[in-house]
Amino acid sequence: MVGAAVNGREEVLARLRAARGAQPREPAEVPRDYRPAGATVDLDLLVDRLTDYRATVHRCAEPEVPGVVDAVLGGRRIVIPPALPRRWLPASVTAVTDDNLTTEEIAATDGVVTAAAVAVAETGTIVLDGAPDQGRRVITLLPDVHLCVLRAEQVVAGVPDAVARLDPRRPLTWISGPSATSDIELNRVEGVHGPRNLHVVLLAP
Repeated sequence: MVGAAVNGREEVLARLRAARGAQPREPAEVPRDYRPAGATVDLDLLVDRLTDYRATVHRCAEPEVPGVVDAVLGGRRIVIPPALPRRWLPASVTAVTDDNLTTEEIAATDGVVTAAAVAVAETGTIVLDGAPDQGRRVITLLPDVHLCVLRAEQVVAGVPDAVARLDPRRPLTWISGPSATSDIELNRVEGVHGPRNLHVVLLAP
């Protein structure tokens, strides 16, 4: 899945170079030695930031995840990425695995459950990188509810710390709360560019 996206990008770039008559060249190395925020990670700060962004946070142990999923999405039809741990799902949900589902099929589901790559305590941001337990970006944009399971060890202090962990060649999605935008009069509208409801399950040690 990720390889196809990378190959597609290279194909498009190759066509552009050919059209311009440019000679292919090796990609430039971008230094990523940003100043880290520090080794201390404040999970309470992450929860505070997420809540401020109107996300709902559930702090629990991993065996309790099915109960949270049941409370949020019980009785509904959901989409899941291929490698999502099935132990996180209760019997009350109908889970459809994304195997190149169409946008119409994804939009017809009520929610999506994914894992995450990393989270930033300082900004309340969760990052997905398209790994098999997170899936394609589209499955986290069309359903109305996104429930994301996050491990405590995936939380870092600041954005530089997150960048140091991430592979820039992967399709990165940075999420700070539910999808929302404001018009010129600052009227907030949710759900325009993604799910209106974001639930974060933080697996605390």
